[in-house]
Amino acid sequence: MKRIIYSLIGLLLANEGFSQGCVAVRHMSCTATNALTSSEYFKQKNGQWQVSMGYRYFRSFRHFRGDVEEHERLEQNTEVINLSHALDLGISYQPNARLAFGINLPIQYNDRSSLYEHYGNAVSANPDQKRFHTYSKGIGDMRLTATYWMLNPYKLPKFNFALGAGVKLPTGNPGVTDDFHKLNKEKQDYVVNKPVDQSIQLGDGGVGVSIELQGYGQITKTLTAYFNGYYLFNPKETNNVLRNPEATTIDLVTGYFSVADQFAGRLGLSQSIGKGLAIMLGGRVEGVPAIDAIGGSKGFRRPGYIVSAEPGIAYMKGKFSAAVNVPYALYRNRIKSYSDRLDPLGVRHGDAAFADYSVSINISRWF
Repeated sequence: MKRIIYSLIGLLLANEGFSQGCVAVRHMSCTATNALTSSEYFKQKNGQWQVSMGYRYFRSFRHFRGDVEEHERLEQNTEVINLSHALDLGISYQPNARLAFGINLPIQYNDRSSLYEHYGNAVSANPDQKRFHTYSKGIGDMRLTATYWMLNPYKLPKFNFALGAGVKLPTGNPGVTDDFHKLNKEKQDYVVNKPVDQSIQLGDGGVGVSIELQGYGQITKTLTAYFNGYYLFNPKETNNVLRNPEATTIDLVTGYFSVADQFAGRLGLSQSIGKGLAIMLGGRVEGVPAIDAIGGSKGFRRPGYIVSAEPGIAYMKGKFSAAVNVPYALYRNRIKSYSDRLDPLGVRHGDAAFADYSVSINISRWF
């Protein structure tokens, strides 16, 4: 039983994904460097390989300014809707019981529809309230990670934790473009090709460094607590993507997309119910800070965070493991950005759209 508990806990810790909405938390692939995702782990004598695949989905449409929802956006049909799908592919190598290395790459498809980016929200400018779509699809930013368990897993300690570090590479295109529909003075439609919104860009254009903490504590024979935390440092201030190439002048603060830090944390309980199954309930927080820990914070970003309840179920049999999690939003806050804080009157405060929930499915196989 204890080995099954350990096996399931590793799978829970591996379920790391980000989904927000207009708050541009990049899809970071599920962590593949966690041990203990299969009972086969305990038979290990030499190095082992693991392949993993994770699917993420969310639909964001609820607009918040601070932690206050702008209900009128839904009532007036002016909300921005982001549909996001991501397939995370990972492979890891574990040379011994405590150390693991992983590579993860997300493949994304995003659909964004709005009024304001095209004809506009105003009925006078857009009497038919026409909604148009922009898209992005392709690979996202690759992540290389290393994790080390501080206590020997073979001794089956009731508590263990691992420290990790990683590098995020700018393999995703930060300047995806699409067609935006506009009206001229004669109310004739014309098309402008320019960068899509930051929230559906495939990458951020910077090299980042991440630190991680993860672990578990066994409470009873079948009940275990788990936790993990993650912070991505993005020292680069802005990338070279102009938000609005048509502008006659470049805004020195928000003219380019920001290369923002991001963070996430999880804490929960897992209850084994036998035959390799476990149910879990936890909480998670994820978001983008307004001010980066290292480097400048200029550029356009929508900082904020979301706190969610995270129920799920996990299954393990032999070399195979799988988990499904559905984080449901309890609290959303679009905090003031760096540019908002420069307002001398202190009234500027941008908004952002958030999802009600997201769906995360992960499967993995040892070799």
